[in-house]
Amino acid sequence: MRAIAYSKYGHSDVLELVDLPVPKVGPDSVLVAVRAASVNPVDWKVREGYLDGLMDTTFPVVPGWDVAGVVERVGLDTPELSVGDEVYGYVRKDWMHGGTFAQYVAAPVRTLARKPATLSFEEAAAVPLAGLTAFQTIERAGVREGQTVLVHAAAGGVGQFAVQIAAARGARVIGTASARNHEHLSALGAQPVAYGAGLVDDVRALAPDGVDVVLDYGTDDLVGTTRALLRPGGSVASIVDAKARDELGGHYVWVRPSTPDLEALAALIDAGQVRVDVAEVFDLADAAAAHEASQSLHVRGKVVVRV
Repeated sequence: MRAIAYSKYGHSDVLELVDLPVPKVGPDSVLVAVRAASVNPVDWKVREGYLDGLMDTTFPVVPGWDVAGVVERVGLDTPELSVGDEVYGYVRKDWMHGGTFAQYVAAPVRTLARKPATLSFEEAAAVPLAGLTAFQTIERAGVREGQTVLVHAAAGGVGQFAVQIAAARGARVIGTASARNHEHLSALGAQPVAYGAGLVDDVRALAPDGVDVVLDYGTDDLVGTTRALLRPGGSVASIVDAKARDELGGHYVWVRPSTPDLEALAALIDAGQVRVDVAEVFDLADAAAAHEASQSLHVRGKVVVRV
């Protein structure tokens, strides 16, 4: 099968288009014929070796955790799925080796769900990691109807999903972003505020009594702004700063594969409550360019690779 792989850590130039054996399928896995995969910031961090102390690596590594495709073959005990099912998923395994930037990926059924019916394969591939991250931080923080939620980095890949999911739950959402993304955030259902020294005052102008929940997907001053803005008894969750847990008594979240959560996301998408923003689509052979595009600070929406 055609695949993108790298045999050593490095920049995007270590990515090569190669021919690899079709992966074996374990008893609780299925073989997915990949239609599309997407790039996440963690992909280039893994590629450059930043997670080497956290996860075992077997070279050559096929990168990618997000996937959308069709079940080609089922394992010995996989009653959840059948050949021909259209699926999407966050195929993160226990070690780095067989990812989704390939014609086929062996995926444990716990990492997959049926693809949202209203999305193309390219759009569906843009959802799993970012969408699950947003969904699981919202679950952990206990976001519910009537609350006021502050989302840091609200225009980012995860933040956009968080804004929409929180709004779908009936929460009022305030989102931090650069001025160029304010109109976009408003369209997603958030009240935008700018980063910078005046952030606390700007949020206070919108929510004089403070906020009930802080969701952090990227800010330079999580502790200071949270202590200034979070109401007594409120909750905070972060994917980037352990101080949310260690100093603020909240949650530090590392996203997990979850079929039920993928199913919940699909329901929100098919109901029109969450939309998916794809920035650019590349062919598999251009995976290096896709990685470079994803690393750009100016891209909005997900970068997708069509297989």
